[in-house]
Amino acid sequence: MGTVFFIGGIDTDCGKTFITAQLAKNMYTAHTACITQKLSQTGCCGISEDIQTHRSCMGISLLPEDLDGTTCPYVFSFPASPHISARIDNAEICADKLLKSTKSLAKKYDIVLLEGVGGLCVPLTNTLLLADYIAKQAYPLVLVSSSKLGSINHTLLSLELCKQKGIFVHTLVYNIFPDTDIKISESSYAYISQYLAHHFPDTHICTSHDILNGYVLQQ
Repeated sequence: MGTVFFIGGIDTDCGKTFITAQLAKNMYTAHTACITQKLSQTGCCGISEDIQTHRSCMGISLLPEDLDGTTCPYVFSFPASPHISARIDNAEICADKLLKSTKSLAKKYDIVLLEGVGGLCVPLTNTLLLADYIAKQAYPLVLVSSSKLGSINHTLLSLELCKQKGIFVHTLVYNIFPDTDIKISESSYAYISQYLAHHFPDTHICTSHDILNGYVLQQ
């Protein structure tokens, strides 16, 4: 079985899709058998828009697993939290179906990069939070932070939630884009790095620049 890394974020629009795509591109370039997966996609129809972004960045066409829905088991038309979008589309997310899809990919690929939805406390159903799903499957987490104002608060809350839920934070990716204020960007990165060193010494840290320069996840 291959290794599954869960790519989660501190919030919506922190850059999870961009980071997932770039990490996959780096591994693909290094000849690692890697595939991406999207837990659920809202606000589109047909094949997941994020999966299409991943493949475009990797420089490859859609895969058979994309076309048959394995890499994104749930696609909903309304752009909202999955539990809301599913209800609007008269559907419900089944955790067993998600797990089955991921396991089937892990049988064929060395690395599965499983991109989440929104922040860690997004409800997948009325009774299941994303963080609880990650914890139950014991996936190592790649947490995407950002340089936006407010990212320190969101990052530390996410880290403490992981500690509470027993989620191993494998890597924190500090997404510098969009770099709107260099003072905020640099000082926030320094603070988060210091916080990790003190409270999460086993967690790697890198930036989106590192990933653009070829950084790959340490196994």
